[in-house]
Amino acid sequence: MAIRIKSFLKILEHRLAVPSYSGMVLLGFALFFFIAATNTMTGWLYVMSGLILALLGIAAVSVRRNLRGISVDRPKLEPVQAGDVLAIRFDLHNDTAQPKALIQVIDFLPPGLGNPHTSVIAALPARRSVEVHYDLMPARRGVYRWQRLQLRTGAPLGLVWGSRTCQVNAVAVVHPRILSLACCPLIDKFGTDRSLQQLSNRTPNAATSGQTRSLRPYRWGDSTRLIHWRTSARLGELRVRELETFTSEQSIVIALDSARAWDSENFEQAVTAAAALYFYAQRQQLQVQLWTASSGLVKGDRNVLDRLASTNPNEMRQAEALPDSPILWLTSHSPINLPLGSRSLLWTSVSLSDDLGGEAIGINANEPIDLQLMRLGN
Repeated sequence: MAIRIKSFLKILEHRLAVPSYSGMVLLGFALFFFIAATNTMTGWLYVMSGLILALLGIAAVSVRRNLRGISVDRPKLEPVQAGDVLAIRFDLHNDTAQPKALIQVIDFLPPGLGNPHTSVIAALPARRSVEVHYDLMPARRGVYRWQRLQLRTGAPLGLVWGSRTCQVNAVAVVHPRILSLACCPLIDKFGTDRSLQQLSNRTPNAATSGQTRSLRPYRWGDSTRLIHWRTSARLGELRVRELETFTSEQSIVIALDSARAWDSENFEQAVTAAAALYFYAQRQQLQVQLWTASSGLVKGDRNVLDRLASTNPNEMRQAEALPDSPILWLTSHSPINLPLGSRSLLWTSVSLSDDLGGEAIGINANEPIDLQLMRLGN
């Protein structure tokens, strides 16, 4: 019953107005005067009751007018890492010629970012804007979406409350924290294993040999061996060959087994590990990509972090089969058949990060993941 009454009062506050504590006291006096006037037939008691009810009516009209003509604009939120400060900003615009005062702004945050946040605007000048800002510190990565923001006021008399809901979309992207690894022998082995390197069959033997990519005008210091004499004779000026160079780099894919069920804490640790391994491999100048079940291969720092922020266990698999290049497979299930040179990191219940045989390495969820990654492969 109490829940129904509370819900009814919220609806009434949103559509009309509801008395505040002082307003309820005045309403009680108005009813008392009206009943007394009915029993005694005294005119001034009717007048007192009517004046109080009129005052409450004026307060209700003033509250609705104070909320009218206010618009909200929320700029795009910049991504942050888990544990960092997330700055929430939005602007209140007064589109009317009358100033507004004492407005309570309630931002209904999604689960994971905390309870609804309340801010108070003391004054909102006519045809002007006021910026509202506050900071959060999200503890867990994710993509958080919300849109409901409520304006509430009791001004100018404070006898009744009125509210209005604004639909303003907001998206906060919280990336997993990037662990700084001093070393990672497992990744280092990918970069030094020559049997896995993808060598071009057209590797040049010297700096002055290779496939011609284009011709350009001669510059002081260019080798005469690079001059293309036939084109130079035809054009009447020296033209130099620009040679296509070929590199021999190791390609690695960090694959997160997101299509199957995980323990929630283990999955969060695996996402953190994937981010740490990706950026460590980049620092080692390896060609590295991320693979998840719903997105397939992803490359680029921002794209990878966005994908890791939004991924979850039991994702619907939309990606094609795993690539043929060496894979670092992060999973909580039995290892699968992987391309030559691949390894599996298996989140298990073992007490230590031990080699489980074959290409699988056990990860202990109760031990800091950065310490484990820095000794894997030793």
